[in-house]
Amino acid sequence: MADKKEKAKERYEELAYEKKNYYEEASKKERKAIYAYAEGYKAFLDAAKTEREACDVAVSMAQEKGFTEYHFGDPLAAGDKKYFVNRGKSVVVFRVGTRDLETDGMRIIASHIDAPRVDIKQVPLYEEGGMCFLKTHYYGGIKKYQWTAIPLALHGVVVLKDGTRVQIKVGENPKDPIFYIDDLLPHLGGEQMGKTGGKIIEGEQLNVVVGGLPCADGEAGKKIKYTVLDYLNKEYGMCEEDFLSAELSAVPAYPARDVGFDRALIGAYGHDDRVCAYPALTAVLDENSEHTVLAMLVDKEEIGSEGTTGMQCKVYEDLMEEIAVALGANFRKVRYASKCLSSDVTAAYDPNFPGVFEKMNAAIVSCGTCMSKFTGARGKSGSNDASAEFVGEVRRMFAKEGVIWQTAELGKVDAGGGGTVAKFLANLNIDTVDLGVPVISMHAPYELISKADLYSNYKAFLAFMK
Repeated sequence: MADKKEKAKERYEELAYEKKNYYEEASKKERKAIYAYAEGYKAFLDAAKTEREACDVAVSMAQEKGFTEYHFGDPLAAGDKKYFVNRGKSVVVFRVGTRDLETDGMRIIASHIDAPRVDIKQVPLYEEGGMCFLKTHYYGGIKKYQWTAIPLALHGVVVLKDGTRVQIKVGENPKDPIFYIDDLLPHLGGEQMGKTGGKIIEGEQLNVVVGGLPCADGEAGKKIKYTVLDYLNKEYGMCEEDFLSAELSAVPAYPARDVGFDRALIGAYGHDDRVCAYPALTAVLDENSEHTVLAMLVDKEEIGSEGTTGMQCKVYEDLMEEIAVALGANFRKVRYASKCLSSDVTAAYDPNFPGVFEKMNAAIVSCGTCMSKFTGARGKSGSNDASAEFVGEVRRMFAKEGVIWQTAELGKVDAGGGGTVAKFLANLNIDTVDLGVPVISMHAPYELISKADLYSNYKAFLAFMK
């Protein structure tokens, strides 16, 4: 009888599906690799808190690996290692493979490098109540109350009236000042706390404190504002009018840090979606694939992938066509043969908020990178919804290379939803499926991921490229 039960158990394990914790499956050597890979990722996060900075860091990393800049019309040949920069806010890093493009297509990994933040308005500076502030307009989907009473850094560029481009980055160095959005004290917050979460802090209340010292000149009308303007002029050559042609953002001043006694997790700003962009980039830099492979690190996903640097811009299709034409291939045939992993994060099951998840189809932390066959909201609205055939093909790729991975959807049916860049690649008739890292506290100023899931994402990309 005992033998029969054991056989039944073995048979069940053979037939049933259960998610695997990557840390439990990994050898000591692989666990060491997981932790080592995370160190490079944390350094990337700290250096790349805006899409401009992420683009710059990606270019530097590519150059260190022998990649050179590509311009439309440049000749290409098998073995070439190139990067293409679009307006300093997005970058495509690619290798030219040896396989026939018309029959094999391209292997594309598409991630985004923008993240939710608080942008500075074009006419922002004012003085009130003994302080000087910058008015803001938040970018992406945030819980506004989370951005108050935390240390902020100011990042971005200013184009002066003479055309000079000045870069600003203040608040990251321990010796720098930081900036701050104030909140109401609980003693006077009774009415505020009776509001819904979306109204506790209004968008127009997200004003950033940037000064508090009156100037010595008694004739100056706004003495604290004058002090701030005087500093900006001496330090950056700015006058107030130059805010009109500035792109400045307030981002959390926290560095990326290990979380937990065992250091298995990482807390940081901007995991969404740099936790996918970094593995996409490093996979293309590291793997000399026979395929022609592209890592597309794009902008504006958090606001619908719009504009000249978002995934909906035709420049990315144009680039793929340029590569195909340079290699003597019919681009239409190349598109039809290409395959894409749209690599964006998904929501990790949170035991503190279980009610919004359907656990059987939720991503579990440390169970590997997560495939989302569909995204969207309600009845899969706005989703790519990958085909069973392509999902099956990707499954086989991962099985062959021993990738630990899982599947999930973004919360319960009708609980909410979200989208990625997947549908824009799929609209080109490129087989596409979403694959990314599960995140706790997504879109918060400080998000949480597992190092195991980060490394699993990297290994999945390497498998896809092979």
